[in-house]
Amino acid sequence: MRVAILISGRGSNMAALLHAAAVPGYPATIALVLSNRADAAGLAVAQAAGVPTAVVESRAFKSDRDGFERAMEAEFAHHGIELVALAGFMRVLTEGFVERWRDRLVNIHPSLLPSFKGLDTHARALAAGVKLHGCTVHLVRHGVDDGPILAQAAVPVLPGDDEAALAARVLEQEHLLYPAALAWLAAGQVRMQGELAVVTAPGAQGVLANPLPAPAPLPTTDAWRVSG
Repeated sequence: MRVAILISGRGSNMAALLHAAAVPGYPATIALVLSNRADAAGLAVAQAAGVPTAVVESRAFKSDRDGFERAMEAEFAHHGIELVALAGFMRVLTEGFVERWRDRLVNIHPSLLPSFKGLDTHARALAAGVKLHGCTVHLVRHGVDDGPILAQAAVPVLPGDDEAALAARVLEQEHLLYPAALAWLAAGQVRMQGELAVVTAPGAQGVLANPLPAPAPLPTTDAWRVSG
């Protein structure tokens, strides 16, 4: 399946998806990296990897959100896009866009949803005193950080953690989790039951070990926590 990744900044999750998609047998091709900012550092990363890039400046559409999204969709059509992955894309999408891409629009969020929707998730987790934190890959619905959960990875909150330390540990899991969840979606291994996403990929119940072949070392089994 041909995937567009939307970014606004450095695109570290984008880079993880590019790495995964370069492995033979991965069921998705990253056909486009699109940013709403021309100065997004991730554009250079994508270009160095030989992936087509595009910029649709959101500032040019300040009072026309639908026009902004239609301009993005024109780029999608040009590149034959079938799935859209958000990777640090700092724009709230309209209900119309979300519905047009229903169950083909995926996001990663740095918390164990439905806890800590929105911004500053790591600071809020520390302030709440939770013992487990993590990240979630979900299909996008119109509400902020809302939608059927595809996968989650949990990390312990350790004594002495500050926001930076916790964020770094969660980000490691984001880079492992997102490629696996996108692969399930691209391979048709997600079945919807109402608003519940059921992952049908072999081994996707409970703990998943070694989900992808890769030239770099793969995570241990303890790294993976998935829903389904």
